[in-house]
Amino acid sequence: MNQKSRRGFSIRIFLADGVPDGVRVVEKYNWTGQGIMCPRSRFSTARTRDEFNRTGIYVLLGPLSGEDQPTIYIGEGDPVRPRLESHNSNKDFWTSLVAFTSKDQNLNKAHVQYLESRLITLAHEAKRCVLDNVNSPQLPSLAEADIADMEAFLDEMLLIFPVLGLSAFEKPPQKPVDEHLLYLRGRGIEATGYEAPQGFVVQSGSQAVKDTVPSIHNYMVTLRNKLLEKDILVDQDDHYILSQDYVFDSPSTAAGVLLGRTANGRIEWKDENGVTLKELQSQGQEAENE
Repeated sequence: MNQKSRRGFSIRIFLADGVPDGVRVVEKYNWTGQGIMCPRSRFSTARTRDEFNRTGIYVLLGPLSGEDQPTIYIGEGDPVRPRLESHNSNKDFWTSLVAFTSKDQNLNKAHVQYLESRLITLAHEAKRCVLDNVNSPQLPSLAEADIADMEAFLDEMLLIFPVLGLSAFEKPPQKPVDEHLLYLRGRGIEATGYEAPQGFVVQSGSQAVKDTVPSIHNYMVTLRNKLLEKDILVDQDDHYILSQDYVFDSPSTAAGVLLGRTANGRIEWKDENGVTLKELQSQGQEAENE
């Protein structure tokens, strides 16, 4: 869905335990799907809820694993409860889960297998998580009408996931026409990027140094190594090059990873006239106050 075609929508989040970090039930107006987010610490008591006794798709979420990316596992169940009980006993990494089912129980085994396959593919393409799944299941054979229904169901899930703090399936957004393109130059490399709601996007083709200085933060070294493992950073002569657009959590992380040293991204990133991101942000705030 492109930005121009997006319209506002409402999501209802019910705090089943009466606390913000407990079990949350998620519904969207005029949609038969229903989501539930549950901390692992609450699963043993929450597992008897009706949502877990339905056919559905689920994502297990782990904390950031040192390289600025969460570890996730994608699965399906008919119903989901036995699979989640098994994961609660046998998988160590996860700290919370998100499951989606249908309030009118019109999802079947083939439907959730389709959703599982599609989500795993999207996670591989986005490269914004450490995927714990060993296999990539093939799409099941579905009728044309069922495929259309599941793609519509998937679209709704993809709208809700970021609201719950999960961006593993989102590709970097395209640069809006009215956004400043910013440049990073130093240590013999050049990169381009821009601010987005998801973070700071560095564009494909941007360069990164090969060596790092001793004082660089460890998390930046870990992230650089992870980007190399995933072929997001690839070798090109005397530097690395970004093989795809990539969303960093901040302009400083982006600048530090590319320059191989600790950096203040608000000063390092500049527009074509040499105006820093910090100055651009200040100008925007001043304009709003006038």
